Amino acid sequence: MLKKQCRPYFDYQAKRAALTFALLLTLFSPMIHAAQVMVSSIEGQPLENAVVEIYYDTAVPTNQPQEQNVYQRDAAFYPKVLTVPTGSYVAFPNQDTTRHHVYSFSPAKTFDLNLYLKETPPPIHFDQPGIVVLGCNIHDHMQAFIVVSDAHYTATTKADGTLNLANLPPGQHRIRVWHPRLDDSQQVWWEGSISGAAQLDVRLELNALPPSTQPLSPLQQRFRDAT
Repeated sequence: MLKKQCRPYFDYQAKRAALTFALLLTLFSPMIHAAQVMVSSIEGQPLENAVVEIYYDTAVPTNQPQEQNVYQRDAAFYPKVLTVPTGSYVAFPNQDTTRHHVYSFSPAKTFDLNLYLKETPPPIHFDQPGIVVLGCNIHDHMQAFIVVSDAHYTATTKADGTLNLANLPPGQHRIRVWHPRLDDSQQVWWEGSISGAAQLDVRLELNALPPSTQPLSPLQQRFRDAT
């Protein structure tokens, strides 16, 4: 009878000890370095699609080249901002019922994909780091960006302007932040540093003009309708 009365107490003590041990492991584990970057405008508006680059101060290899797509859908590019490691290939499938003419005059990559519909052209090799501005010769309002990066880690912020860094190595690391509205030249970056478990608040002064929303000229409209 005594054993039956005492067992719940001992079970409670064992569970409590196990939970305490697990909590201590979490608090003092040297492998956990969670950080977060919050990117917003000077006015405090969260900025989606801000590109965050981190250069580790450790012997960590950079990212390997990838194969990605930028789609044309509803006369717009998807995604609006794409990040890829240097050496990656990007294709431009057209999912619209009208033709598109994708091009870029950016120093990091200049290319021209003549009018096409469903026959996706061969992917483009992005072999130099930099910011590539995409446009369409038929639809002036279409614009997107490919950020080709040599950084150890690159990603974009979510709709609330945040980016979580769950596996940041220990130590101080150089960080760069870019946004399409930061500057008209598309070559200006915010620069700073970040360490493990840091909560970094980046405020950007947006100086670039928004994309043009002017209506098509009669000639452009006729050409669009014909394609």
